[in-house]
Amino acid sequence: MSKKIVIVGAGVAGINAATKLVDNGYPGELITIIDKGNDPINRLPEEVMTGMLGAGGWSDGKLTYHTAIGGQLAKYCGEEKAMELMKQVVDNFTRFHPKPDEIFMSDPQEEPEFIKPYFGLRMFPVWHIGSNFLHEIAKAWYQYLLDKGVKFKWNEVVEQIDFENNVIHSSWNHPEAVEIRYTDYDELIFAVGKSGIDFAQSLSDKYQFPTEPKSVQIGVRFEAPQKYFQKLIDVSYDFKLYQKFDNVSLRSFCTNNNAAYVAVEETYGDISYNGHAKKGKEFENQMTNFGILMEIKGIEDPFKWSRDVVQKLQENGTGLYYSPGNTRQPGLTSEGTTVSAVQIGWLDLIKVTQVMEPYFDYIVNFISDMNKVFEFGDDWGMYIPEVKYLSPEPLVNYDNLALANFPNVHFVGDALSARGITVSGAHGIYVSEYLLTNVDND
Repeated sequence: MSKKIVIVGAGVAGINAATKLVDNGYPGELITIIDKGNDPINRLPEEVMTGMLGAGGWSDGKLTYHTAIGGQLAKYCGEEKAMELMKQVVDNFTRFHPKPDEIFMSDPQEEPEFIKPYFGLRMFPVWHIGSNFLHEIAKAWYQYLLDKGVKFKWNEVVEQIDFENNVIHSSWNHPEAVEIRYTDYDELIFAVGKSGIDFAQSLSDKYQFPTEPKSVQIGVRFEAPQKYFQKLIDVSYDFKLYQKFDNVSLRSFCTNNNAAYVAVEETYGDISYNGHAKKGKEFENQMTNFGILMEIKGIEDPFKWSRDVVQKLQENGTGLYYSPGNTRQPGLTSEGTTVSAVQIGWLDLIKVTQVMEPYFDYIVNFISDMNKVFEFGDDWGMYIPEVKYLSPEPLVNYDNLALANFPNVHFVGDALSARGITVSGAHGIYVSEYLLTNVDND
């Protein structure tokens, strides 16, 4: 019997899963991908959260290559297999890249002495794809899957999934949509990104999935001229500084240099911030930006706590921006518009402190310690907040990432608490390898 495979979410996890299948002869006409965003031809640059290749594959393009970064992978398949899977993700981005010779890899080998009194430095290889190439990569990748017969349903919102009867209920992504559409499946790959975490949580509540609680991941996006950080960039382009305390650890995250832009994300109607880096002389602005994220353990219902904090840090429908003495203002996006944010003064930081209390002081101290090392004075700004929503991780079968009570439903990517492009894509490939071996598609 032919098996219909439906993938919910056309992000990095879902697209890598489909690619692995068709690369190995699985009939593309038996694969359907549903996404509430646009295809890469009609997707606008500012449509960051939904659509082909998701958020990271549309606006970031840094592929980390280490099992300690980006969420769980090695615990499912072992260290050696995890590294192999992540390399397949890198190879997929490379094969659809219009100028693969412009991809470069940074691979720091030694922690510099000048940061040791204040920070540790996590060192691992990173491939830098170049965010301005991502849209062309997405188009070429999309065409490849179309040519293989894969069916796509764009601008379609999955409203509910009946795991017991293998049916997906969805509707057209439009305010006037009333028609409910039905898609049946034999195998389901649940690959929603950050914008679908709320939906994943509702399914978990409905079906009472056993889960593993996750920590809070919240902080700010820091921005300053690149010259202050150049001595560290020369060692590690995508540097990750970290500090660790009893129940709180901090790390710099998703570092962007040279042509570095802050990106606005809208999730659940609230604004938060991220960043990306372009390639090419025409994009250079000599800026550096990175997240300063806290991982906070011990908070009851961390998903709800994070949502509440983000909501309280909104003003006039957007997020906040602070620079000491207003020495800097919000910068320009890569599209040439001012980053959406309300600029606040130091007195307004009291509100931020109250909302994040007692944790915002960790971020303040992190920036203070950076100033001792990099001596940027008041020449910096931060966008508030940056957040990584992590709902409780459903417990899955390690062999195929399937739910215990529904062995034909496989959770991957952000739905399984991945936090990066490479790990998410590896999840999708891992499931597809299982399906290729175990699914009868006569």
